[in-house]
Amino acid sequence: MNRYPLWKYLLLLVAIVGGVLYALPNLFGQDPAVQITPARDAVSVSAIERRAQAALEDEGVDPLAVDRNEERVLIRFTSQEDQVQAADRLRTELGREATVALNLAPATPEWLRSINARPMFLGLDLRGGVHFLMEVDLEAAVTQSLERYQTDFRRVLRNERIRYSAIEVEDNQRVVARFREAADREQAVGLLREEFRNLNLEQEERDSQYWLIAELPEEERQEIQDFAVEQNITTLRNRVNELGVAEPVIQQQGANRIVVQLPGVQDTARAKDIIGTTATLEFRMVDEDHYPYRGGAEEPAPPGTVKYPARNPRYGDYVVMEREVMLTGEYIVDASSSIDQETGQPQVDIRLSSAGGDIFSRATRENVGERMAVVFIESRQETREVDGETVTERVRSQEVINVATIQEPLSTRFRITGLESTEAARDLALLLRAGSLAAPVDIVEERTVGPSMGQENIDRGFMAVVIGFVLVVLFMAAYYRVFGLIANMALLLNLVFIVAILSLMQATLTLPGIAGIVLTVGMAVDANVLIFQRIREEIRAGQSPQNAIHSGYAKAFSTIADANITTLIAALVLFLFGTGPVQGFAVTLSIGILTSMFTAILGTRAVVNLIYGRRRVSRLPI
Repeated sequence: MNRYPLWKYLLLLVAIVGGVLYALPNLFGQDPAVQITPARDAVSVSAIERRAQAALEDEGVDPLAVDRNEERVLIRFTSQEDQVQAADRLRTELGREATVALNLAPATPEWLRSINARPMFLGLDLRGGVHFLMEVDLEAAVTQSLERYQTDFRRVLRNERIRYSAIEVEDNQRVVARFREAADREQAVGLLREEFRNLNLEQEERDSQYWLIAELPEEERQEIQDFAVEQNITTLRNRVNELGVAEPVIQQQGANRIVVQLPGVQDTARAKDIIGTTATLEFRMVDEDHYPYRGGAEEPAPPGTVKYPARNPRYGDYVVMEREVMLTGEYIVDASSSIDQETGQPQVDIRLSSAGGDIFSRATRENVGERMAVVFIESRQETREVDGETVTERVRSQEVINVATIQEPLSTRFRITGLESTEAARDLALLLRAGSLAAPVDIVEERTVGPSMGQENIDRGFMAVVIGFVLVVLFMAAYYRVFGLIANMALLLNLVFIVAILSLMQATLTLPGIAGIVLTVGMAVDANVLIFQRIREEIRAGQSPQNAIHSGYAKAFSTIADANITTLIAALVLFLFGTGPVQGFAVTLSIGILTSMFTAILGTRAVVNLIYGRRRVSRLPI
């Protein structure tokens, strides 16, 4: 009656051994480390490793170990002092050829890593780092879309030789095309309606001119805004990866906000500068009649042109260009910096999508022998003091970084030269490679969590788990005697399983997650309490010990299942509809519910059957 077949004991043994093995990595701690990620155009990882080791030898810093894979080099140290000293030396040695980031590397032994046993990640509140809450400017995303339609309208009408007075974006809500003749407008309506079927076109007569008004449907406006948030999340993730940050958290919060958490980051200014910058390129033809430009800063640009300052003095103070944009940065799919072998000057190699290559090839073929300018457009947040108060504002800058003569038609691959430094080429390549933000983002909240605070949170959370565990153990041992000790063994095994599963999932443990574990410790013995109380009632009713054990487990099962399933449903709802901290709590609670049912129903039953199932028992110590 109370005997398990051999396969159940073997299943339990395999689960225990596996749980212990995959929970073990969390006991070995972490080593201070420096992570080196080569740039895409840099030398190989092995060459970077050799240079790094030579630089550290010159510096007199002894690394604990050096790990290398196809993407990066990880150098471990015995102390944080060696880590910081090594990072400074490596940044000087490698320059912009690689990203050097401070990190904490798990000190897991090789034999555990060989079976893919790794510690779970620690969240920002435990490890320290920086937290950004960023707000996406959704209206700017719509405006940028309208500006693209404005450029497309000009291109289509010019190709068909339809005359118009002006095409403008009005109130950031619609594109307005004005015509002097009604026939021109009628011809344009038919053409644009066929070319842009998604737009709502209306006709009006104002100021003795014929107007054509194009508006975005509400569905497309919403789609543009949703895409802007999704694209920004992808771009931010790419930029964070370029920084070499381990275990970042980048997720949407609400309709227009993005949470970025970078655990372990110490250079917060660099991180803020990279992830908060909106950068793209525009390619425009230079107005040959006004090159080089002789006018001053206050003098307006000639009609039909735009005027931007030049970054390099050899192009003059300003460059006058045609208003029409040949190509924008949205067609760039890859960018890398390198050195021109002939001149020794830094350059950025650009690769376009096939659609961008077609547009660029057609535009440059028509302008061979003429000058083309590359405009770098950057939007970033700047913080300054005004009357003793900190004011944050978004600053947009537009600079000409290159002017070159088109020697032949360009296609999907070309290069930008004339950059003032290797560092400028590296930063430009990084921003273009990671992708341009689909809409500007404003950092509305910034928090830095120090590692000492994170360690304090770990210590307090660990102490809470220990105290809760000890109190439950003492109560169960005193109240249920031998059966209480069996329940305590199951409770310890339950904690091991929770840690092992979190490690296998490579989940991120946060402070709310620790709260979920503490709650699980208290709830995990509920099932055993129900079973043991049922056994007591069966004994009082005159049942034999063996029958009481069988009835206790059998009759309490439905109650245990009902209670745990309802709690699990609540945890799943918290996970689906909650945000970061709430989800962390829900994950540990859900795992704890499942493991506690396994250990309480299968684990304790196996031990009870092993002790009492194969002999006559006159009295149970319960």
